[in-house]
Amino acid sequence: MTDHPEARLGILMLDSRFPRIIGDVGNPATWKFPVRYAIVPGATPRSIVEADPEPFVQAFIDAGRGLLSEGCTGLATTCGFLAPLRKMLADRLGVPVAASALEQATQISATLPARQRLGILTISSASLSHRHLVAAGVPRSAVVAGMDGTSFADTILNDTPSLDVPRARTEIVAAAQDLVRVAGDVGALLFECTNMVPYAPDVARATGRPVYSIYTYLNWFHQSLAPKVFDLG
Repeated sequence: MTDHPEARLGILMLDSRFPRIIGDVGNPATWKFPVRYAIVPGATPRSIVEADPEPFVQAFIDAGRGLLSEGCTGLATTCGFLAPLRKMLADRLGVPVAASALEQATQISATLPARQRLGILTISSASLSHRHLVAAGVPRSAVVAGMDGTSFADTILNDTPSLDVPRARTEIVAAAQDLVRVAGDVGALLFECTNMVPYAPDVARATGRPVYSIYTYLNWFHQSLAPKVFDLG
């Protein structure tokens, strides 16, 4: 999907057709640095979120090898539910892998004041299991809320080719507000879903909490792959 010779970050895409608006991990205009993409055949949103992703391990490895052959030195995915595959992918591909935005949870929690905890907003609380949370190292104190039954979640999971952006914004902001109202000790929010990134500024304004996502994760991750060059004179 991109062909930039300087790209060091390779992004393994789900096999999807829903709109990748700017801010979405799958839109190259989201990033201030070059990236390469590869689609993982058959790995649809619903098959990854609502079923076991392990049958797709080899497909992710094959796509990852293609990106590495094109010069990438680190890999990421486009779904937070892929946390259980991170170790397998890193071991088989031999490079660092950022598989899920949830992998930031421990670091975020460590920055919070005492008596505050992390709030996680996921596309499906019904599907986000203990296995996913443990694989990503999410602290037990974290509180999880989902977008289950919303138009936004249905668009992504049903892989619908159109997205009602204003409605998605309203739904995500409302879910975040509900989360911090119910759990008043939440000091920061983390989006599991990579497609929520475009709405992070709205959520931050509405809740007064910092918002973390795959965008914050991959900006940090990329700095290790292509360190900023400073003019030292």
